[in-house]
Parts: sequence; C-alpha cells; structure tokens
Amino acid sequence: MEPMIPADDPVRLLSAFVEGMDLSELYATYDRIRKNQATPRQMLKIMIYASMNRLFSSRDIETACKRDINFMYLLEGMPAPDHSTIARFISLHLSACPKTILTNVTTILHDLGEISGKTIFIDGTKIESCANKYTFVWKKSVTKHQARLFGKIISFIEECEALYGIKVVYNGKATLHTLKRLRKKLYQIKEEEQITFVYGIGHRKSQLQKSIETLEGYISKLKEYAQHLHICGERNSYSKTDPDAT
Repeated sequence: MEPMIPADDPVRLLSAFVEGMDLSELYATYDRIRKNQATPRQMLKIMIYASMNRLFSSRDIETACKRDINFMYLLEGMPAPDHSTIARFISLHLSACPKTILTNVTTILHDLGEISGKTIFIDGTKIESCANKYTFVWKKSVTKHQARLFGKIISFIEECEALYGIKVVYNGKATLHTLKRLRKKLYQIKEEEQITFVYGIGHRKSQLQKSIETLEGYISKLKEYAQHLHICGERNSYSKTDPDAT
C-alpha cells in the first residue's frame, strides 16, 4: 500500500503527527493490549481520520477500515476493528483523556511554530443567537421607512406652523436639527401659556401635549434609523443580536 498513497496525502501527515504524541495516558486506560489487534495509537489515528472525513458512525468507520486504503495504511496491517471495538474505544478510552490529547496536539503545533500561543480561539461556528428573520435590519428597508417618515414629518411641521403660529425654516426638507428647533419652540409655548401635561385614564390631553409627544416619537424614530444605517455602513444588513453578522 505504501507506493499507492501519494506523498502529499493528508493521511501521511496525520500518521506522522500522532506518532509524535505522548499517549501514555491513553494507554493507561487499558488493562491489557491484545496481540493481533489495533493498538491505541492506531485506533486514535483511525478516529481522527474518520472525523476529518465526516465519518462518525462506528459501523461506517468499520466499513472504511475494510475498504479504504488510507484506513488500511493507518492500521499498518492489523485487522480492521469491528464497530463494537470502535464504540468501546470512544466511550471507555478516548473519553477518559480528551483534554490531555488536545493539550498534546497544541504543544506540538506550538513547537512547530504553527500557532503562536498568543490567541485563544474558542469556536469558529457562527450560530444566530435568536433564530428568526426579524432579528435582522435591512438597509434597503430602513432607507425606505426613513423616507416615508420624512414625508410624515414635513406634514407635521406644516400642521404645527398653522396651529401655533410659528415658523420653522426647512426649505421643504426636514432634518433632526429641524425637529429639535421645533421642539424648543413648542416647549416655549408650554411655559408661556403655563400648560400642564396630564397622563393616565380620565385625563384629556391638550393639543400641545399631543403635538410634543408626536414630535418626541418622530425624533426617537429618526435617531433609531440613523443608528441602523451607521451600523450597516457599506453592508446591506446586520443582525440586532450580533451586529457583526450579515
């Protein structure tokens, strides 16, 4: 089988890597190691190579050991283990020392200069924390709603000018600054006329109170839209639960 496997095949690198590992803790999980049976080191090679190839069923791994030349290469002439032997290796032996094996792998990679040891990577898997489409903010949608809101704001400003006899210069355009100027004028009217705002059931709100509350809602909404567009930047969307996700 040796000449049948390419020199740059990953199975060769895997085999050499595991050969350099200290597996004394794994071997200590055995009472005795039978002859004419795959050694713990060979079993570990098989399990790692199976995971590399997305084989997780003990029966699938058994079949691969009988048919796949790369698995046969890792067994070094030993007979293919059956699915029960593979299952026992995982549950009784490999599960007893996973942290030690992982530490061993990390140490070898550090010694080889493949990792610096300065950064810890927990997991690269990206999982949406709240799995529904409404957690996403779409730039196109925000822009559309913002334009619609500006239309409502212009009509509102015209209404306030007519109701309270004030003038807010906006040249047919409304900005957040325009709304803040209008708010200042409305609060001046409130102080001059000594109007008291009321809340709760059974109280009738004045027209001025209704106007100011509507205005505050528009200001809050404009700030929200501006924040969404700022976070989006050049992207078309972002997730509210994970702003880096698109």
